[in-house]
Amino acid sequence: MIKTFGGAVLLGTTLNVNVVVSLPFSSQISFSSASRRTVVSVRSHVTMEDKPVSDSRMLVYVPPHPLIKHWVSVLRNEQTPSPIFRNAMAELGRLLMYEASRDWLPTVSGEIQSPMGVASVEFIDPREPVAVIPILRAGLALAEHASSILPATITYHLGMSRDEETLQPTVYLNKLPKKFAEGSKVFLVDPMLATGGTIVAALSLLKERGLGNKQIKVISACAAPPALQKLSEQFPGLHVYTGIIDPTVNDKGFIIPGLGDAGDRSYGT
Repeated sequence: MIKTFGGAVLLGTTLNVNVVVSLPFSSQISFSSASRRTVVSVRSHVTMEDKPVSDSRMLVYVPPHPLIKHWVSVLRNEQTPSPIFRNAMAELGRLLMYEASRDWLPTVSGEIQSPMGVASVEFIDPREPVAVIPILRAGLALAEHASSILPATITYHLGMSRDEETLQPTVYLNKLPKKFAEGSKVFLVDPMLATGGTIVAALSLLKERGLGNKQIKVISACAAPPALQKLSEQFPGLHVYTGIIDPTVNDKGFIIPGLGDAGDRSYGT
């Protein structure tokens, strides 16, 4: 069961998932007021609290931006043709990465000469590229505009398929480095967080290569409680950015109402 309250998403207790709704500011504001982001923390029972969110909790961000709602709506429409669906996925990814990169990217400060005088400046540090890892193939569309948002990026491809009967993931392409550099920051891009099998397997591969939970941000178009509960239990401190949280997953592993098969719809297959 999912309820909405002032733009925040509340997951019901039937899945033994608790959602703590908070706002990422030093002071809280009313739920009836406009907020920059909605923060959802997944735990073991339902509660709401005003105190700061613990770093050990997994956080799920559902940014209440009208453009995000627009592109999610385009993706939901079964009449949306593949080229427009793929473009909508790319635009949604751009917005979610913008939100996810806030206060997270490495920067370098200095001074430059402007036409009118000396100015203090701050640039994204190109010596510390942020890695973008789309999970093929559907993740390619969601990550398409990463380079337009992030000035310094490196892309690693990870191909995973899901067995239609068992719903278990299999890796068919792995271009990850053997070891990530210390302090690396990674966007892991997977449009559909349904049962959680694929994203958990992908995160495990990143952990094996030296990344901590707080070095990774997951970008998704649509998420469901089964995946979020698995992530909360296995990856404390992880941050997930998604366009929408839907209430359930069917016996074939598809999110309901969801978007359908994101890979097939993106590439017309």
